Amino acid sequence: MADTTQELLQRIEALERRLNTPPPPASPGSSFAYVPASTGDSFFLLCSGLMVFFMQCGFGMLESGSVTSRSTQAILLKNLLDACISGLLWWMVGHAVAFDGGNGFIGGEVGFSPSSFFTAGYRNADDPGYSYLLWWFQWTFAAAAGTIVSGAVAERAQLLAYLAYTFILTAVIYPIIVHWCWSEAGWLSTKNGHLDSGGNFTSDAVLDGVIDFAGSGVVHLTGGTAGFFGALIIGPRHGRFEVVYDGSKPPRRGRPLQLPGHAPVLQALGTFILWLGWYGFNAGSRLTLSSGDDSAVVGRIVANTTIAASTSGLTALLATLAFSKGRGYDVATMCNGILSGLVSVTAGCATLPLWGALIVGAIGGLVNRGFGQLVLRLKVDDPLEASSVHGACGAWG
Repeated sequence: MADTTQELLQRIEALERRLNTPPPPASPGSSFAYVPASTGDSFFLLCSGLMVFFMQCGFGMLESGSVTSRSTQAILLKNLLDACISGLLWWMVGHAVAFDGGNGFIGGEVGFSPSSFFTAGYRNADDPGYSYLLWWFQWTFAAAAGTIVSGAVAERAQLLAYLAYTFILTAVIYPIIVHWCWSEAGWLSTKNGHLDSGGNFTSDAVLDGVIDFAGSGVVHLTGGTAGFFGALIIGPRHGRFEVVYDGSKPPRRGRPLQLPGHAPVLQALGTFILWLGWYGFNAGSRLTLSSGDDSAVVGRIVANTTIAASTSGLTALLATLAFSKGRGYDVATMCNGILSGLVSVTAGCATLPLWGALIVGAIGGLVNRGFGQLVLRLKVDDPLEASSVHGACGAWG
């Protein structure tokens, strides 16, 4: 019996060694090649980040098609500056403020390892390649948050004022909000907690934290809120509202007037590019594809993203046809409806059932149309409805 037990243990040890030893390199012409899990995760993050960064092209096309032709160059220049400035700021301080340190309100702790200030500590990280990729992936989100505002203040913001806003949002406001919700110490983060004596995770966050998987609130509500107040402060474009001369000084703003964009083709193309990029935005937020149920979760994410966008686009169009006099089949309405569904489902895309994504998308389309009308009643000129699409729908998501 002892010999049998010893033989069994030896076989188990041999099996463990085989499982822990990578297979030899594939021979030339072979259809099989071994890819380590870390390499697969890095490739997944790289592909997802490329899709998110390509959303900058979508924003540029959507925004330039939604304004007058004379403003196209200014819109595109601001989008390019957004990417360049946010890239440097995220490298210098942004990522550190977002993820370094144990403070619940703000990151950026000096001495934290690995330090994200200028990515100084990444060379000595356990997996430097993945650390750099994760930094870069998070930057694509920061750049997206910054670009949202350019649509809300289109055709009015002076360049220096817009650059100042980009600096403040990317270096201070957005990283702090990321720290609240996504860092391991944030006061709203589901990652903020400890293991109790029984080995169970106990949350230290307020109300056990908030689930914002890919950034309905962190990215879109932040950008949409900044866009709303920017549009409110800067005032409307000339000709956006009827001028009422009733003795008041300055003259009162009356009913809104139509200022359609000059290129519906660019609006539709930009929307399709953003929709494509959203699959990287949402699915990529899983960060890995090699362990546990990663594949199942990513599959659920892309399905929910598709259903919410489709439902919201149709809902927004039908609501406009039903309740808005004089508005027919409008490309801009359909585009904003699709984007509203994408924003709405971003927070719960990994946890919602498919029927839940349908409901979230349908309500997102209604929220978009309703809040858009409220903004007009407040006499705020938001050419791309950024405050409605990203702000209101981000809050709903």
